[in-house]
Amino acid sequence: MSYGKEKRRMKKLWLLSLLLLPTAVKAELVTPQFTQGSMNSTTTTTQEIVEEITTTTYGSALNKWSGENITHTSASSGGIADSDSIFTLHTAGDPFSLEVVTRAASQVLSITEIEREIDTTSTTVSLSVFSQ
Repeated sequence: MSYGKEKRRMKKLWLLSLLLLPTAVKAELVTPQFTQGSMNSTTTTTQEIVEEITTTTYGSALNKWSGENITHTSASSGGIADSDSIFTLHTAGDPFSLEVVTRAASQVLSITEIEREIDTTSTTVSLSVFSQ
């Protein structure tokens, strides 16, 4: 064994023997020097919420007509979207108007975007009183 290893081994044995020696531990009684007291505590919490809400409204299928001096017929009673749908003038030579509205199902009717921010602050105040 080399001299360095022997020296380290002796140092470890010396430290181990110090740990094994008995030592005395003493505790002293602590007596508070106050008879009463109080403590105030104030806690303030601030919260910020940012919301972004997007609502998409989809429409159903729509086939309708309106007009003046117009008559609609369909042999299959399938409505204005049917292939046998016929619009005719009620009284020939009189003024007329015709409006036909056709919309496919699931068509986007509107998109509404709402952005809002909600800020809240809450404060809690507490008082603790103690005595002997």
